[in-house]
Amino acid sequence: MNFEIESFRKGAECHRQIRKYAQMIIRPDQKLLDICIKIENMLKFITNKNGILSGQSFPTGMSLNNCAAHYSPNADDETILTKDDVLKLDFGTHFNGYVIDTAFTIAFDPKYDNLLKASKEATNTGIKLAGIDMRLCEIGEGINEVISSYEIEINGKIKPIKPIKNLCGHTVGKYKVHAGKMVPSYNNGDNTKMEENEFYAIETFASTGKGRVERDFHVSHYMLNDEFDPKEIAGNKNRQFYNLIYENFNTLAWCKRWIEQLGFGNYYQPLRQLINQNVVEECPALYDVEGSFTSQFEHTFMLKPTGKEIFTVGDDY
Repeated sequence: MNFEIESFRKGAECHRQIRKYAQMIIRPDQKLLDICIKIENMLKFITNKNGILSGQSFPTGMSLNNCAAHYSPNADDETILTKDDVLKLDFGTHFNGYVIDTAFTIAFDPKYDNLLKASKEATNTGIKLAGIDMRLCEIGEGINEVISSYEIEINGKIKPIKPIKNLCGHTVGKYKVHAGKMVPSYNNGDNTKMEENEFYAIETFASTGKGRVERDFHVSHYMLNDEFDPKEIAGNKNRQFYNLIYENFNTLAWCKRWIEQLGFGNYYQPLRQLINQNVVEECPALYDVEGSFTSQFEHTFMLKPTGKEIFTVGDDY
């Protein structure tokens, strides 16, 4: 257990340093891709990236406005960050496979302040409520109450702020960002209890839209299906591609940019075949209704016998 905890602590300290750097460089009128590459290069340096022993635990999420999650710029992405955007920056670190998952939101216009406050306060409330034998639905009820207490004025109109109910916090594990239990953002009736020595990432999403996200055509996150037997993979090229993924990412998420950096040529066909065989899972970007805005805050922590340790808390949030 001490080895696990020290791995989480090390990943969290790296995350704090990287997000401080990110907050310094993120400004309007830059390409999302350029910002993303700078952050990921710094992450490699800070974590002393070493194969699957240390590094990044999933692609850098840079979701704008009504896109709540799972958007990372692909190599041909020309999207420019503007002063009117609401940016969710979601990235993870890991040491020895133990995942740190934490996120925050950046907005340059103060009109979005309440939107950011709603998710930040809700995440903090969820963490305060968390504890051994606490029911997940009760934490969700507290999160819902906080977010729903906020409203926002945009273009002269008052809009209620809602939790995004089909996005949840979750347990984290070894080479697993989502390790089983889900922490809802409303009372969904799940009476499952939290347990001693569990590791959680509580994340809450606030929205000016419907409070529900749908999958989009943009895919930048991929991961191996850990229930699939690799012995069933047909074709030498497909097996080579599978081995490359497993050796570099295990069951953590990855993106096409990272495959290109590894120098695996002509990977599109084996990628598509592994997706069709359900060996690789696609994780599309998730959007609320067009014209809405979303925010996210997230921390990773552990439930100890005598309390909880919030690994990722810092001076910024």
